[in-house]
Amino acid sequence: MIVTRKALPRRTFLRGIGTTLALPLLDAMVPAMTALAATPAAPVRRLGFVYIPMGAIQKQWFPTQAGPVDSLPPILSPLTPFLDRLTLFGNMENKNAYSPGNHATANSAYLSAAKAKLTEGSDYENGTTVDQIAAQAIGKETKIPSLELAMDLLTTVGSCDNGFACVYQNNLSWSSPTTPLPAEAHPRAVFERLFGEGGTPAEEALEMRRNASLLDWVTDDIAKLRKDLGPADRSRVNNYLETVREVERRIQKAEQQTSNGIIPDMERPVGVPASYGDHARLMFDLQVLALQGDITRVITFQLARETSTRTYPEIGVPDAHHPTTHHANNPEKVAKVALINQYHVSLFAYFLEKLQATRDGQGTLLDHSLFLYGSGMGNPDIHDHIDLPLVIAGGAAGRMKGARYLRYKEPEPLANLHLTLLDRVGVNLDRFADSKGKIAELPGV
Repeated sequence: MIVTRKALPRRTFLRGIGTTLALPLLDAMVPAMTALAATPAAPVRRLGFVYIPMGAIQKQWFPTQAGPVDSLPPILSPLTPFLDRLTLFGNMENKNAYSPGNHATANSAYLSAAKAKLTEGSDYENGTTVDQIAAQAIGKETKIPSLELAMDLLTTVGSCDNGFACVYQNNLSWSSPTTPLPAEAHPRAVFERLFGEGGTPAEEALEMRRNASLLDWVTDDIAKLRKDLGPADRSRVNNYLETVREVERRIQKAEQQTSNGIIPDMERPVGVPASYGDHARLMFDLQVLALQGDITRVITFQLARETSTRTYPEIGVPDAHHPTTHHANNPEKVAKVALINQYHVSLFAYFLEKLQATRDGQGTLLDHSLFLYGSGMGNPDIHDHIDLPLVIAGGAAGRMKGARYLRYKEPEPLANLHLTLLDRVGVNLDRFADSKGKIAELPGV
């Protein structure tokens, strides 16, 4: 790497054998000797989607009254610190999720708003998902146009739900109606995809395991870079590298636990943290690094899979998730489902806290991002797809304001929201799936 006193390119990398380390946005990347020299570069916009399965206890999700929001209901209460960056929606519907599928189509239609083809074979068909439309526009300048993540690494095939192929439940993202994009649940594989370079995946994995840290390969470039940075930029680089190293340590710890004979549960891939919460937080930390280094600008994350039988003893719910959602209004089961819902929200809050704490130009990553968190199912007890639990978090680089609850008198197509989210990150379409137009009540700041 050659560093001069000219402004650093935004695409400055530290390189070593098998390693390409992107850098966060620095003051030194602002063009010198121009009107922009005193201000950070114009922020890029990021778009992400987090999926939770099997809906939510709606009475504990939605505020009692539409309009400005000054407090959040129980399930969403972990998001209180970010209230000014939240918009909630009521009476949102995804009509194309209605079919004999229910669980399969709740997942497949969440980002596509399309009707999945009823098949148990390989002739599956869905619709191009909103994240992939965004990736074609705002992801083409990044190393990874889009990042697809999950918590469960399943290879089940055949029928998973009333004649629908398992592919519909296993994949959120589709780059075309016939091309699902498998998600990665293994933190090591994600880490190597973000920072590895060259060779086959197996060769990259072997190279990483031979070394204590990928940072060992870029020490010379780090030293050269630091000489030409100001104090503030040196501090940002140091903090970023320490975060990379800490994430790497946690991945290594999980791998060591597996090698020592700790058996993972049946829904968790080998070599990840034993705790679901630790695994989820590690996956969220990897997303922060990917956004901070501008490695990608589009992310999807499946926090759990439809029909998941995962248990949550860490929050006092040893019961399997899916059977418990068939609560028949039993107060004890309702309370347990609400606890699971709140726990998932608390993990999302952890992510938002990291985004808010990460500087990006004149703002933070949260200021310059939009994330849709929610489910393709409404009431899990009856498997409907109306009154979907949904919340948007982020500022979209000044194009979103928060602390609002929008509730519609008539069902509003989910596709209208997707069309509006695309607009907020600079992707202009006239129509998406069964949309009827952008959401007029969602003005920017």
